[in-house]
Amino acid sequence: MNLRKRHHRPAAEVHTSALNDIMFFLLLFFLLASAVANPQVVKLLLPRSQSGEQSVAKRTISLSINKDLQYFVEKKQVLLDQLMPTLQGYVQEGQELTVLLYVDRTVAIEDVIQVMDIANKLKIKLVLATEPKEKS
Repeated sequence: MNLRKRHHRPAAEVHTSALNDIMFFLLLFFLLASAVANPQVVKLLLPRSQSGEQSVAKRTISLSINKDLQYFVEKKQVLLDQLMPTLQGYVQEGQELTVLLYVDRTVAIEDVIQVMDIANKLKIKLVLATEPKEKS
């Protein structure tokens, strides 16, 4: 058995300066990769324009269908066969048109689908208006 004291034992050291650089580059890589994977995460401050207007003007009109299947575009009564030319008259080049569709709850879904088909043919956005439920 060796009972001598060990005075000359070398000290163990770990140099972490190289590891710090590697960890920094990994962190940077993952931050950039997550920003590319989901671009909505990065919030941008967009520049302001003098006029404050968007390049594509948005326009909204209302279309109503009552329980008697009468169609109203901007409170003017229109027959179903005249609905497509009437809506086409509201479509203008360079403007995005949105139609707010107000339908009585007793109207059959087939009649609503006819209006939706017309809007799809004209490439018009259609939004179905609803009432909020009452809290009980």
